[in-house]
Amino acid sequence: MRIIDYNVPPEHDGLKIFTFLKYKNGYSTKLIRTIKTDETGILLNGKPARTIDLVHTGDRLTVGVPSGANEIAPVEGKLDIIYEDEDILVINKSPFTAMHPTHNHQGDTLANNVAFYLQSKGKPVTFSAVGRLDKGTSGIVICALNMLSACKLPGRVKKEYTAIVKGTLTGSGTVDVPIYRPDPMKTLRACSPELGTESAVTHWTAVENYADSTLVRLTLETGRTHQIRVHMAYSGHPLAGDGYYGDFRTEFGHQLLHCGSAEIVHPVTGEKMRFTAAPPPEFSAFGNSI
Repeated sequence: MRIIDYNVPPEHDGLKIFTFLKYKNGYSTKLIRTIKTDETGILLNGKPARTIDLVHTGDRLTVGVPSGANEIAPVEGKLDIIYEDEDILVINKSPFTAMHPTHNHQGDTLANNVAFYLQSKGKPVTFSAVGRLDKGTSGIVICALNMLSACKLPGRVKKEYTAIVKGTLTGSGTVDVPIYRPDPMKTLRACSPELGTESAVTHWTAVENYADSTLVRLTLETGRTHQIRVHMAYSGHPLAGDGYYGDFRTEFGHQLLHCGSAEIVHPVTGEKMRFTAAPPPEFSAFGNSI
C-alpha cells in the first residue's frame, strides 16, 4: 500500500474529502470507493475520516492507496530500468519482448519480468502498463505501481517515436485515415476512409534520408493498435523490418520502431518528467543521427 500525505492549502479550505481527492488530486470515484473500504484508508489529522468530512487549511490528510496487485507469474528476466520510485517504473523494452502473456507467450513477457523484479524487492506483484508497445517495437514503457498512478496516467503520456521507413520523405506530414480490422479473428489492421471505424491521426517529420529509406520521428493523436505501422504502410512507406505490413528489410526480424521519449506529470508529486531511451543497435545499420 502506498501512503500519501496531503497538507490542505488555504484555497481548498472547507472542501469535502471526496471533492478534495477527486477534483483537486485526480482520484477516480471508483478508487475513492476502494480506499474507503479500509477503515484506516483515509485519515484526517491521524484519525479515521469519511469522504463527506470537511478539510481545513493546514489539515493533514493521509490516504492509503492499494497497489492493485494482480496474478502475473513472476519469471526472472533482464530489465533495462530507466527510472523507479514508489509510484512508477520506467523501462526501455526490448523489441524481442512481448508485453503480456498470451497463448504464444507464457513466462517470457515484460509483465512476467516486472512481476519477478517487484517480488524480489518485497513489493506487491503487479503489472499495470500505461499504454502498450507491440512485440517488435522497442522503447519506453511506463508501469503504474499503485492504483492512483494507474488512474491518473492513462491518456496523459506524451510519446515520441523514431522509425526507419522505406523510400524518401522530406519535410513533415500527417496521416489522418481511419483504421479497421478486416478480420475480427486476426490482429491485422487496415486503413480506409470508407470502411475505417476508428479515427486515427499520425504526425511524422523526416530527420534524415538514406539510400533507400528515411529516418522519421512520429507523434500520435490517437493510440490505435498498429497505428504507426499501418499508417506508414498505407502512405507507401512501410517500416523497415515490418513483415506484417510490408517487405522492406525484413532481415531484422522486427519493425524498426522505437519509443525514444515520454513526458508525464508525476501522479503524486505533480513534477513534469521526461524520459529518454536510445534505440536498439539495428537502427545503426542505416545511420548515426538517431
